[in-house]
Amino acid sequence: MKRILQGMLAFTAAAVAAVTAGPASAQDWPAHPVDMVVAYGAGGGTDTVARQLAEPLSEILGQPVVVKNQAGAGGTIGAAAVASADPDGYTLYMMAAGHTVAAAMYKSLPYDPAQDFVGVSGIATMPLVLVTRPDHEINSIEDLVAKAKADPGGLTIASVGVGSTQHLTASLIASELGIELLEIPYAKTPEGLAAVLSGEVDMMVEVAATVIGQIGAGDLKGIGVTTPERHPAIPDVQSFAEAGHDLDVSTWYGVAAPNGVDAAILAGASEAVKEAIQSEAFAKSLQDRGFILAPSSPDAFTDKFRNAIGVWQKVREDAGIEQR
Repeated sequence: MKRILQGMLAFTAAAVAAVTAGPASAQDWPAHPVDMVVAYGAGGGTDTVARQLAEPLSEILGQPVVVKNQAGAGGTIGAAAVASADPDGYTLYMMAAGHTVAAAMYKSLPYDPAQDFVGVSGIATMPLVLVTRPDHEINSIEDLVAKAKADPGGLTIASVGVGSTQHLTASLIASELGIELLEIPYAKTPEGLAAVLSGEVDMMVEVAATVIGQIGAGDLKGIGVTTPERHPAIPDVQSFAEAGHDLDVSTWYGVAAPNGVDAAILAGASEAVKEAIQSEAFAKSLQDRGFILAPSSPDAFTDKFRNAIGVWQKVREDAGIEQR
């Protein structure tokens, strides 16, 4: 497999000559272990995905992929470490959707969250879902809009974590639907969901993986999914796009690198990551958790996270949320 990768990297004799003239050779990459930086603590979702991916990726590359946790400050410490690393292909970044949210929420960062990184490949995506209790009168997105416009500010929505993906998505939903929702803050997701079930609040936005089981069991009712397509695990819950609203929000994981990585190394890393994503154990692990696999080209993933930064910045501004 290592020989296959090396052959793929040598696109042309001229390209190889140009690369080997520099301090590192794309033709030899990887010649030693590769670090994968996780900007969050051990045991969390991002860390779990990184460690699961590292195993098949190590086999494909023929070198160990070493997961390194550099947590703190909402993921910005790890991101800064990647941004300042040599762009030699030996530092990869397990990027999560939180990278783009942090870019919108912090006044200043020691790195450029868009330009200091380049995509290697997307990994997987998962929508968020707007949920309510089973006996609530709202059964659809159309019902929500009608009810909210008939009683502006009369509907309440649990808000978990100022500046979180869930919080900003709730603000985006209200903006896209042209309605007003009264936010009620809660410290953690379980508290917010408990408030929904008890009738203390009307609804809540949460990552699909957290609520898929409860929707399937009939303990929660899904109103709308935030991606254009319905989620296969909850096919009866319509998407906002189906109801005529331009909404495409998801939580996601992908692999990035410091900007400036040699094009041949970047291409080889991308193909290796995409192969690792499709490995049976890794693919099953994510799909069992409700993720939809989304391997992509470097350009596609770069466009994805750079565009997301602009989206969240506008959502924050429109919602009047102050930067930290």
